[in-house]
Amino acid sequence: MSQATEEARSNAGPSAQPLLQADWELDYYSRPILEADGKKRWELLICSTPLDGEAGQGFRFVQNCSASSVNSQWLKQTLEQAMEQAAQEGYAAPRKLRCWRASMRTMVQRAAEQLSLEMIPSRRCYALVEWLQERQATVYPAEEGYMAGPLAPAPLPIQPLAVPLPEAARGDSWSWASLPLGALKEAAEWDVSFAGLVPLDGISDDDAMVSGLRLFSATRSLAIAGWIAGLEPVRLEVSGNQLVLEAGLEDRWLLGNLEDEEAKAAAQAFRAAREQVGGVQFLAVQSSEAQSGFDGFWVLRDLPDA
Repeated sequence: MSQATEEARSNAGPSAQPLLQADWELDYYSRPILEADGKKRWELLICSTPLDGEAGQGFRFVQNCSASSVNSQWLKQTLEQAMEQAAQEGYAAPRKLRCWRASMRTMVQRAAEQLSLEMIPSRRCYALVEWLQERQATVYPAEEGYMAGPLAPAPLPIQPLAVPLPEAARGDSWSWASLPLGALKEAAEWDVSFAGLVPLDGISDDDAMVSGLRLFSATRSLAIAGWIAGLEPVRLEVSGNQLVLEAGLEDRWLLGNLEDEEAKAAAQAFRAAREQVGGVQFLAVQSSEAQSGFDGFWVLRDLPDA
């Protein structure tokens, strides 16, 4: 590990403020911009996952890359630059580095390993997706070489079949639930053993109802919550008559089979959530309906994958 990387991991001195510790979300991919050599520009985007109570947009890092330089060594060196910049802005090196694209997983893994960073393949990169959407709407069209007009669409990925949860991770029962958005904004104050929360301040309608799911297990709820935490849960969806939990980069877990009317109602509720509350959903794990706290609670968001 380089000296610069070591310095980025440590505090500047005894009188300095402690560095903020946040996860990072990363996208290393081509953009719709042609360089002078006729090849697409590549770009590394990094943003920190927002911390509870953190004001502003957090840490952000952008670095262009020529198509001929795309490799794990370039990425490793640029990640070192990102950590140096983060330290200057008051951030420590990330606890976890989430890689958003399956096609770049191996390259990102190689670079992360050289820097002793924990890389997690995950679509749980909500801050990154929103930032990328913003750049696609306002930044790239203003660049010289921008490829305006319709592009050939990427081939649709083949969705893997949803597989049942392992026996050890199945609850005794589950039920639909709903909470007002305003209540979810206070989730950081709840008694939760395993939590995965995201800032919701940008969504203003606190009275809007958010759809979610509660899983119950009288004897294994804490173990189930810990297992789900390792899945990187992304969103709930209704596929045909199946209730599916999408997680990680490509994982799809079957939670249950629905009757026709129930499936239609659930699909309609999730569509409404996309329109009214930015795709927000939630998943809770408890020992029973009477439990005051949660063994697991995750805020999910149904956002585009690309």
